[in-house]
Amino acid sequence: MTGSQPVPSQRILVLDCGAQYSQLIARKVREQQVYAEIVPCDLPAAEIARRQPAGLILSGGPASVYEDGAPACDPGIWQLGVPVLGICYGLQLLAHQLGGEVRGGGRREYGAAALTWQTPSPLSGDLPPTMDCWMSHGDAVQRLPAGFAVLATTASCGVAAAGDVARRLYGVQFHPEVTHTPQGSQLLANFVHQVCGCDASWTMGNFVERAVAGIRAQVGTGRVLCALSGGVDSAVMAALVHRAIGQQLTCVFVDHGLLRAGERDDVERAFGGYAGLELIVVDATERFMTALAGVDDPERKRKIIGAEFINTFRDAQRQAGEFGFLAQGTIYPDVIESGSSKAATIKSHHNVGGLPAELGFELVEPLRLLFKDEVRRVGEELGLPTSLVWRQPFPGPGLAVRVLGDLTAERIRMVRESDAILRAEVAAAGLERQISQYFTVLAPVRSVGVMGDARTYAHPIIIRAVVTDDFMTARPARLPHELLERIATRIVNEVRGINRCLFDYSSKPPATIEWE
Repeated sequence: MTGSQPVPSQRILVLDCGAQYSQLIARKVREQQVYAEIVPCDLPAAEIARRQPAGLILSGGPASVYEDGAPACDPGIWQLGVPVLGICYGLQLLAHQLGGEVRGGGRREYGAAALTWQTPSPLSGDLPPTMDCWMSHGDAVQRLPAGFAVLATTASCGVAAAGDVARRLYGVQFHPEVTHTPQGSQLLANFVHQVCGCDASWTMGNFVERAVAGIRAQVGTGRVLCALSGGVDSAVMAALVHRAIGQQLTCVFVDHGLLRAGERDDVERAFGGYAGLELIVVDATERFMTALAGVDDPERKRKIIGAEFINTFRDAQRQAGEFGFLAQGTIYPDVIESGSSKAATIKSHHNVGGLPAELGFELVEPLRLLFKDEVRRVGEELGLPTSLVWRQPFPGPGLAVRVLGDLTAERIRMVRESDAILRAEVAAAGLERQISQYFTVLAPVRSVGVMGDARTYAHPIIIRAVVTDDFMTARPARLPHELLERIATRIVNEVRGINRCLFDYSSKPPATIEWE
């Protein structure tokens, strides 16, 4: 149970039809200061009605509406009287279920297109008559349902936008959520504010007030054990729970032997005397390394780490007294990537899919509905130091997911030392705030090299650096070549067992930010 999540009264539900950008739709709506939540596209109409959304957005998706097993909505949603916006596949699904016709478009449309608004409506308010948009579809609407009118066209798409203004049902064939549609945010703003009637009340200041009240209501007079990793999410969560219940909170920092260089000292320095917060440091290196010995599958690593964290907290509970609650820094991307809604399970985060079935605690997860950028704004609202709010993200499993394959002390050392060099050089270049996340990865391969006129057969280190707003999508950071050369030279010269450096230039998707 995670009853401390403060859900606002006004919300938009994003019905996920299998799109890779569903989370981006939710984020773009939240940028309009309106709360949005991702749910399965087949959520029953009765459940949707119970949640009382101000509007629904049907996401895109890779399927055709006529395929067996294609994502579909409960037809009852069209009787709820709730405004709907269908995006790409969402428009096609809307047309199909309401009696229109969808066919293969004849000419696939992928990439930038010039869109012209043909008919004014609340959806196109404050938008230029002609605008650029991003298309990605094969099928297209050929005949609209009764009551609908064509609102916009492109050279290749006769129904680029459509709507039944009286019933507040709209659809667009393009993707307003991506940056390639420059006015897409305005279109989403028109939908949530003009069509759905939402106000701009989703702010982090309001969130903190609701979260504090929710934590107090959930916990009552109980005691809470806080899983403090020292990362941004857990630090903000700890400060938020501490504001709500004060001395009822005890934080436990687990040193599992998979930390970055200096991590334990940094955490003890930052939280040891934080506003009367009680901090317990547990050295569980032997426990974790024993459990992980010989394990090279990333999913097994995460599940073992999740289970050992819980076992460690249970031990702390027995030593420090009875705690009925466990507070975690779980955030929305953790939930989505661990297999929420229609999204595939990308990886089981140790604090979501990696948890054992029987916890022995009731979970307190006040940040579970927030994206990373929102978490940082909450940290600023709480008055946390900038150095904490903007520190480099570090996964709960630590270096275990950056050492690909079997975990040994020697392989962990290589990643820890190379990561320290990377962080030092980025800091010296003054680029910490310009790169969202950067770290090193050890691949389970070796290659031939030459050092001191002698042959080497050693490991490569991979440098990963990305820029992102939400950590759901990311692009590779463009580091200066001189900086990369300096980092590579230092790593090869200073880290025993490494003879070459590679730079990961993949975006997310198709890659993830972490390698495991």
